[in-house]
Amino acid sequence: MAGVFTTGGYISAPAIIAARMLGLPVVLHESNALPGKVTRLFAPWCSEVLVGFPAAQEHLKKGKITYAGTPVRQQFEDQLNAPLDDLNIPAGVPLIAIVGGSQGAVSVNQVVRQCAPAWIEAGAWVVHQTGDNDPDVDQYHHPHYKPLPFYNKIAALFQRADLVISRAGAATLTELALTQTPCILVPYPYAAEDHQAFNAKVFAKAEAGEMIRQNELNANDLRDRVLNLIQDPQRLQQMAARAGAIAVPDSAAQVAQIMRDKLRQMR
Repeated sequence: MAGVFTTGGYISAPAIIAARMLGLPVVLHESNALPGKVTRLFAPWCSEVLVGFPAAQEHLKKGKITYAGTPVRQQFEDQLNAPLDDLNIPAGVPLIAIVGGSQGAVSVNQVVRQCAPAWIEAGAWVVHQTGDNDPDVDQYHHPHYKPLPFYNKIAALFQRADLVISRAGAATLTELALTQTPCILVPYPYAAEDHQAFNAKVFAKAEAGEMIRQNELNANDLRDRVLNLIQDPQRLQQMAARAGAIAVPDSAAQVAQIMRDKLRQMR
């Protein structure tokens, strides 16, 4: 038995064409709310297209489309409910976590550092994943502000956080949904076809998070948005529940079963 599983992108096009010529099944997984160009073009050629967000189906008019969520890495699942002993965050204090994606987000970092004193004065602690390319990383210091280039227990951090400020990559949003974490999303403005904005709109429409365009991001607005949220536990609880409603906890099992079914049909 043989088949092709792909997550799209330009590199997948030759594999899809070859599989079609050989009569092999092709399962394509699209994690973003706005499917990429290859997904949109080749969806009818695939045996099945799996989407991470229901909104993606609006952009795929042909082909067999199934909403299956996006699988998370096993390491993330293993970290769920792990303690954050290494960060020494007191129990019961509001925790704000900032993550800018794997490389950090310098423009977001700059605004966050301007806001952090007000959040800390209000009683919050701040864990700030800065990435390793931030030239101003040492400009602000406080015992309740913890800047880190990278933090490898992100699942535990998301679970403990009362609020996360983040870019809007599909993987990060999938993780925030699984941990039921309210968020403020600042989509990366240079992502292909602005797809991160489409992802963020899923959370904003569901009232699981708020969205700020980067060209509208400023310290006064972000400071006040965060203060309003951390001082409104009921609203945070509602956002958390709505984030959880977006999650597909068994996504990996669904994707694996669909691939097995396609291979069985080849017998």
